[in-house]
Amino acid sequence: MKVLISDSLPQEAIDVFKEEKGLEVDVLTSLSPEELINCIGNYHALVIRSGTKATKEVIEAATNLQVIGRAGVGLDNVNIEAATKKGIIVMNTPDGNTISTAEHTMALILSLSRNIPQAHASLKAREWNRKKYDGTELFRKTLGVIGLGRIGTEVAKRAQSFGMLILGYDPYISEEKVKSLGIELVELKELYKRSDYITLHVPKSSETKYMISKKEIEMMKKGVRIINCARGGLIKEKDLIEALQNNRIAGAALDVYEQEPPEDSPLFAIDKCITVPHLGASTREAQFNVGVDIAKQVLEVLRGGTARNAANIPQIDGELLKQLKPYLDLGEKLGNLQGQLASMHIEEVFVEYAGDIAEYDLSAVTIAILKGLLSAIIDDATVNFVNAPGLAKERGIKVVESKSGSKEDFNNLISITIKADKEKKFLAGTLFHKDDSRIVYLDEFRIDAIPSGYMLIISNTDKPGVVGKIGTILGNSKINIAALYMGREAIKNKQRLVLNVDSIVPEEVIAEIKNQEEILGVQLVKL
Repeated sequence: MKVLISDSLPQEAIDVFKEEKGLEVDVLTSLSPEELINCIGNYHALVIRSGTKATKEVIEAATNLQVIGRAGVGLDNVNIEAATKKGIIVMNTPDGNTISTAEHTMALILSLSRNIPQAHASLKAREWNRKKYDGTELFRKTLGVIGLGRIGTEVAKRAQSFGMLILGYDPYISEEKVKSLGIELVELKELYKRSDYITLHVPKSSETKYMISKKEIEMMKKGVRIINCARGGLIKEKDLIEALQNNRIAGAALDVYEQEPPEDSPLFAIDKCITVPHLGASTREAQFNVGVDIAKQVLEVLRGGTARNAANIPQIDGELLKQLKPYLDLGEKLGNLQGQLASMHIEEVFVEYAGDIAEYDLSAVTIAILKGLLSAIIDDATVNFVNAPGLAKERGIKVVESKSGSKEDFNNLISITIKADKEKKFLAGTLFHKDDSRIVYLDEFRIDAIPSGYMLIISNTDKPGVVGKIGTILGNSKINIAALYMGREAIKNKQRLVLNVDSIVPEEVIAEIKNQEEILGVQLVKL
């Protein structure tokens, strides 16, 4: 396998790859977009910082690429949609620069409060004007933190040490968690109205673009101070400039901009606006951390391990992964079996989780089911955990997930119903313990089959001698039966047989079984 590092990384990060046997590493940090497109097809992993643009054109040319690793938090320079569609994992390093960015935010808050850059420039110009640079204390002031992720939380902790009251807004965090941090959770409008300082720590998206504009500024206290060390485009700079010029805002400190570099921005001419060139993660410690972290993460993916901090697949922490791993394996097998048994265009997949398993977030298990299902019905081998949901959507397959705490006959049960027109097929499986998965329902038949290897699934009328005939045909062809399971339906006098066999069953042998009077259908599947 080959890894391309196209932006500067610390040598320790490069050494992580170089020490791996069977891995080739190229460090090419001055590639033009055209050069990157021309060479990317040779690589299995691309490691970048903010300089390289992994555009749609680059990704389309990446015929072997499995993973894109971004040494840093922001993924604005990666076309995640194109990567996802192609099954390429996109990951970042959200932890490595947390402390650096949090400390940088506090540095800007303090600089803004005490006019440090302006006073420094004044003294350098041989001026001594102490009154001009009167500041304000942080003690007992209210700091509004928008986004209580890793960085926002660390900023809040540091601000509390200055005696600040912390308001927080984050729709994705529980109130209990916020209370444990000593933060008052409020709606965004209230945060705007009550805060003396507002700091942003959210990603850029369609929902967060221009989340501070003229409308929001008008809600704020007169004399508020705004800090942005997150992403450019969260603040509408035109409206910010106007508010600074008419003294609606007492000051702003910006590390990021709508356009980077911002060229000749009017912000530079406003004395009470502190501007620095995207330095949030620019510490030796942060650069070392994110570089080594992304190298280890990418290497783990290339080894076939877990994709940590992936932006385009569900994230599972280590402890939860231990709990869910057997269910991921079972789900993929059940989905694959349903896909092989399907003789129709699938319109809907209904997944139901029952019992103890229902208490977990099972989105990853549903994706595993889709991966197994689509791998069985799509000719190419490109289906993976990244692109399975998108491929299902492209094919018009509706996916519905439900949960039930009811245990009934099993402590845990995964049921899959596929629907097309008026036809439905039902399949369910369970775990007796972590290494013992079973298929327990095939349509209306209750069975107890191990989902493994080559399996013959046979429908037949329930008459004496059927199993003997099938055994004889297989025996005559030197095919050994490893296990046999049967389900019976007394009213309709039908039976379902599931046979685990030690080798592939040739077409002519399957045809001979089908020709028996009692046989209604035969399918060979491989799990």
